[in-house]
This record gives sequence, structure tokens and C-alpha cells, in this order.
Amino acid sequence: MYVPFEDLPEDSKIWIYPSNRKFSDDEMTEIDRDIKMFVENWSAHGTGLEASYLLKYNRFIIFAVNQEVQQATGCSIDSSVAFIQSLEQKYGVDLLDKMNVTFKNGEHIAHKSLLDFKRMAKEKAVTANTIVFNNLVNSIEEFNENWEVPAGESWHSRFF
Repeated sequence: MYVPFEDLPEDSKIWIYPSNRKFSDDEMTEIDRDIKMFVENWSAHGTGLEASYLLKYNRFIIFAVNQEVQQATGCSIDSSVAFIQSLEQKYGVDLLDKMNVTFKNGEHIAHKSLLDFKRMAKEKAVTANTIVFNNLVNSIEEFNENWEVPAGESWHSRFF
């Protein structure tokens, strides 16, 4: 069952899927429609999940589930991954590769392989002050506090 993102409790579980490219506005309209339909029908063992989503910067898809109402289970998580894979196919994007780094480069959002980001850090093209997206956060509270952070305050700090 879909609920507005802001109505979910702070300890709700989240999953973040960064795209390797920016989606067009037309693509975002389609994606928004498709995700809302998916979330409205998302269930675990036949029980609807109290769930929501956010689309950020025409690049990130964020799912959230209120685990207090119904836990997301292996099958429900598998169905969300299958849905994300269908979006990858439809739009020719990569949403599941965790070996990439997404960061702000001025007003632009860049997406680089982990090796490229490491090289950029060594060359000082990015610094500990570069804003990175920490897509490993697990809850809405962590998302609100630690998703967009200076690289030096995230797991990326090991590169500096």
C-alpha cells in the first residue's frame, strides 16, 4: 500500500538505486507512474507493504518500507529487484552496480566507477569536501542525515 514518503516513520527501511545517467523529464514521468503502480501492489507473503518511494535529481530511485507494519521479506525484496531490473532494461541504464560512486561536481551530479573515483581522489580532482551520495544508508533517518555528505565523513573517506 502506497503512503507518502514523509508519512513513514524514520526507522523505515530504504533501498537506494543510483542511475549511471540522468533520466529525462519524460522518462521520469513514466518511471514515477510505473513505480507508484509497483509500490501500490508490493506485498510480502500476501500482505501489502506500507511503502513509498522518492525520485531525486532525475537519477536516484529510493524505496522505503515501514517494517513496523509488515517486514519486507526475501520474496518481496526479490520482486523489487526484478522491478528495478525491468527499469534497467527499459531505459538502458545501470541501477544495481554498487561499485560506482555518485557525487556532486558543482551543480552537476557525476557517476564514476570506484576505480575512477579513487584515481580522481589521488589526483585531487575530488577532495574530502566533495559531496558524495552514501547509498549504503539503511533507514529514512540515516537518509535524511547521512545521504548527501562530504566524502571525508562517509565510507569514501578511505580514498583521502
